[in-house]
Amino acid sequence: MIMAGDFRKGITIEINGDIYQIIDFQHVKPGKGAAFVRAKIKNLKTGAIKEDTFNPSEKYPKAHIETKEMQYLYSDGELYHFMDTSTYEQMALNYDNVEDAIKYIKENDVAVMKFYEGKPFQVDAPNFVELVITHTEPGVKGDTATGATKPAEVETGAVINVPLFVNIGDKIKVDTRTGEYLSRV
Repeated sequence: MIMAGDFRKGITIEINGDIYQIIDFQHVKPGKGAAFVRAKIKNLKTGAIKEDTFNPSEKYPKAHIETKEMQYLYSDGELYHFMDTSTYEQMALNYDNVEDAIKYIKENDVAVMKFYEGKPFQVDAPNFVELVITHTEPGVKGDTATGATKPAEVETGAVINVPLFVNIGDKIKVDTRTGEYLSRV
């Protein structure tokens, strides 16, 4: 059990049968009345984010999230198939569970799968990936001093803003947490 007064970013708790992750929190001590904790929490099953207030002495069960590295094998159009690299056990997930990660992982890439009570509920791509540009407009020569960007499609289908000097066939490094271009590789 964890008290609301002990909330920290990243902690997972269980509220009414749903699991939530603390995204942000603030201890508030108003001039009148009792202190409380204002927190922004994310439902890990649905992805919904909401703000809520908690009494600092309220206790919530801590949700234990297991993580495993899984290799992305393929998509059959409806399901996305992953394999546990240590046991070779295969698992198929629907789009709702992989939608954030699938933009950045290719076949045979390793991703982190999260489990709650033995059931997978989310897949996370590695923090940094290297992808090849498959389509982008050519940059205008001499227009590099402004730091301008242009959209570029990578091999997984994601569209990322890149500097004007990046061309088709270039391999780039992308931060999957923000979807931002980092550098050419």
